[in-house]
Amino acid sequence: MATLLINGKSHTVVAPDDTKLLWVLRERLRMTGTKFGCGMAQCGACTVHLNGDAVRSCQVTLAQAAGKKITTIEGLHPQGQHPLQVAWIAEQVPQCGYCQSGQIMQAAALLAKNPTPTDADINTAMAGNLCRCATYLRIRRAIKRAAQGV
Repeated sequence: MATLLINGKSHTVVAPDDTKLLWVLRERLRMTGTKFGCGMAQCGACTVHLNGDAVRSCQVTLAQAAGKKITTIEGLHPQGQHPLQVAWIAEQVPQCGYCQSGQIMQAAALLAKNPTPTDADINTAMAGNLCRCATYLRIRRAIKRAAQGV
């Protein structure tokens, strides 16, 4: 049994300590905004924040997450109006949409640490998040838009 602080709410979860956080979120707590992509931390679809850092939830165990502050896409903004979410729509980033929650969570961690990133900063921070639709230029524009508060 573990207690998780997710999006500001406490959740008690009964599962083996080695259960991946991704499956706790999706299967036990029904927070399905975090997506399963590859299961090997290679695509970024499962990105969440753990104590403010972007992590791949497919590689974080329940034991590792216990007692830490977890933020999922559902907790980024209660009405989906985080500056990145607004910029994502304005720049028409989503196509299939599957990678978007992971992309946004990775970008939010970047902006929290670097509120005025350069193109190189964005490319470095986002390099591990794959988009099958190849909307990388739109993603960069959305991150810059959110950083500028436009």
